[in-house]
Amino acid sequence: MYFQHVYDKTLAQASYFIGCQAKGEAIVIDAQRDMDVYLEIAKQNNMKITHIAETHIHADFLSGSRELAAVTGAKMYLSDEGPAEWQYEFDHEGLKHGDKITVGNLSLEVLHTPGHTPESISFLLTDHPATDHPVMVFTGDFVFVGDVGRPDLLEKAAGIAGTQEQGAKQMYESIQRFAELPEYVQVWPGHGAGSACGKALGSVPSSTVGYEKIRSWAFQFATDQKGFVDYLLDGQPEPPKYFAMMKHLNKVDRPLLVEVPKHTKLSKDQFLQAQQDGLKVIDTRNKVDFANGFLPGSINIQGNNSFSTWAGWILDYQEQFVLVAKESDMEDLTRKLMRIGLDNIYGFIEDVSSLGQELQTADLIGLEEFKDLLGKEEVQVVDVRNTTEFQTGHVPGADHVFVGTLENNLDKISKNKPVLIHCQSGDRAAIAYSLLRKNGFDQVKNYSAGMKEWKALGNEIVTK
Repeated sequence: MYFQHVYDKTLAQASYFIGCQAKGEAIVIDAQRDMDVYLEIAKQNNMKITHIAETHIHADFLSGSRELAAVTGAKMYLSDEGPAEWQYEFDHEGLKHGDKITVGNLSLEVLHTPGHTPESISFLLTDHPATDHPVMVFTGDFVFVGDVGRPDLLEKAAGIAGTQEQGAKQMYESIQRFAELPEYVQVWPGHGAGSACGKALGSVPSSTVGYEKIRSWAFQFATDQKGFVDYLLDGQPEPPKYFAMMKHLNKVDRPLLVEVPKHTKLSKDQFLQAQQDGLKVIDTRNKVDFANGFLPGSINIQGNNSFSTWAGWILDYQEQFVLVAKESDMEDLTRKLMRIGLDNIYGFIEDVSSLGQELQTADLIGLEEFKDLLGKEEVQVVDVRNTTEFQTGHVPGADHVFVGTLENNLDKISKNKPVLIHCQSGDRAAIAYSLLRKNGFDQVKNYSAGMKEWKALGNEIVTK
């Protein structure tokens, strides 16, 4: 058996290439959209991708199963479990609990594991040349290392009321059945630390059934369904805005993108026309370079591992946008965006100083100035971290407006007095600062060091 774990650290998303070397056949589970990585693995190992599978209809990334099938001719094996409204709406080989997929000398048994979503399935792998006992289980967003999948996304992201408690109860039942698997079976989940598909995902890539039974909180409620449900639903992070779009696009027939597109480097005139037409400008430079000189109205989303997540919060899927980025970074940025279906890049520019526009600079302040201003009646302090972080501990007197929903809550921020913003360590505050300046807030100061420094130096924090 050949096995390769493919991990996209930008979305903390795992996919799997599993092959039978004797027969030269392979299956890919939960493929990312820029699927050339799997073609290269197959080529290097003299294998043909004959099967493509998914664990469920994903909310956090745009699946590449259909792109991979279009290029390879492989069949797609997808869940037919769950209610009719959450069935895939394109041709596929339907799977039910107990079905088996044969890939050369390997077999994958389908386990219906609802909870995160009603149609969720896992794949229990047996390498028959070696043994008739299962060796691995691919759990998708069902069981993670140290955690289990959140059941509230259908309600919070897709807007289907009343589903989160039902999902939590289904997760409880699925966990009981999962615990009956042999303890030596390796657990390979769909996500790692940093994913919004759970609240406490571990950072190691895999585990075992036995280790999760003694380590994970989820297995400590063997006879307490209510305790399990309450704990699972409490404190889940805000689902990114783009999750609803992913749920839709992963379910329906949609246009395919089988290559990473190349984008136009805009001339000065082309950029000025785009700007005049109202296209958003996303500046992907690091927050320090942005602060030292940025185009009025541009939004700073750094091109780091969190780039696609914040782009998904800020950008609309129907609008075109321009990137400020080095040409050498454009392929990486394009891949990050296409993994969540943000394909409307109009073009890019490299040098903001070459456009002949007067640049703005950010008003960054340090701890002492922040302290001096804190508590004055004419100043508003705004914490842009998520709700759980804010409730766990914040600066006395701070208001909370999460950066992901900032533009929907501008009425909570004063235009008539200085506003001090901060996050944990500066990245989200840089996004928030640029959004506020874009929306006409001219008295904004950014305490960029944020709660990381504030706590480290022993300053007062309050909870709830």
